[in-house]
Amino acid sequence: MDIRALRYFAAVAETGHMTRAAERLGIQQPPLSQQIKTLERSLGMQLFKRHPRGVALTEAGRLFQIEAKRLLEDMEAMRLRMKRVAEGQAGVLRVGFTSSAAAHRFVPDALRAFRDAHPGVELQLREANAAELTEALGAGRLHAALLRKPVLQPEGLNFQTLLREPMMAALPAGQAPSSTSSSRRAGPRPLTLAKLCEHPMILVRRPGAPGLYADLLALCHMQGLVPRVVAEVERMMTNLNLVAAGVGASVVPASMAGVHPHAIHYAPLAGCDALDAPLTLVWRAGEDSLPAQLFTALLQERAGP
Repeated sequence: MDIRALRYFAAVAETGHMTRAAERLGIQQPPLSQQIKTLERSLGMQLFKRHPRGVALTEAGRLFQIEAKRLLEDMEAMRLRMKRVAEGQAGVLRVGFTSSAAAHRFVPDALRAFRDAHPGVELQLREANAAELTEALGAGRLHAALLRKPVLQPEGLNFQTLLREPMMAALPAGQAPSSTSSSRRAGPRPLTLAKLCEHPMILVRRPGAPGLYADLLALCHMQGLVPRVVAEVERMMTNLNLVAAGVGASVVPASMAGVHPHAIHYAPLAGCDALDAPLTLVWRAGEDSLPAQLFTALLQERAGP
């Protein structure tokens, strides 16, 4: 018994007539009659009573009609679900991000835009550091990720810089350099790297996300500076929590400058134009998930050339 046999049976049961059912199905009447007889033999029961004006369901036929209708409705519902999946309007999209990437307004805006455009896609989000996200992508546990500077770039993954923003110094409010009323009105005064290195430094743990802070340490080395690192942490938010607690100073992407505004003083870095924070999109090469393809295309479009 196959789905075609169920459709043939349903048409005959609804019309009560072999010829009219055949016309509805677009086939000849003799093959339809043969299909119904084959179905009855396979079930070991008579489904229809034949009479001169057509056919009528037997008691067994009425019970079979209930089951056949349920199966046909389930098949149609599955077909429609698969059609939506094929069109990228259903399915699951697993996206990872670092805390510093999520702090940039581009990320929540893009996620919201995707949800608005594809409300039937289940969006699963995961926060981790860059190394963990890269590993999860390679293992197929994520479809895409948003991070800052990649730790590694293994084969099988695509990396694209969507945008860049400057890095800013973050100091405990009580340790910030004093400024005049006129300079306060003009905004925070730029801080040199040498002045920043006078403070104990907090860095995001280098095995988890070495890129941004490797660049910072390299720039310090070029200027003959040796920062005193007092803490290395796994997350950028932990970094800023420690700065707010007065443990030390750090540098963060400019988009994070609103965190703990009453406890942290943020200032531009003078002479550090090369020290910036990229926002990087990572996705699997040859990705066959249509929601993932639509997501990466949306991010690329929103980021512009």
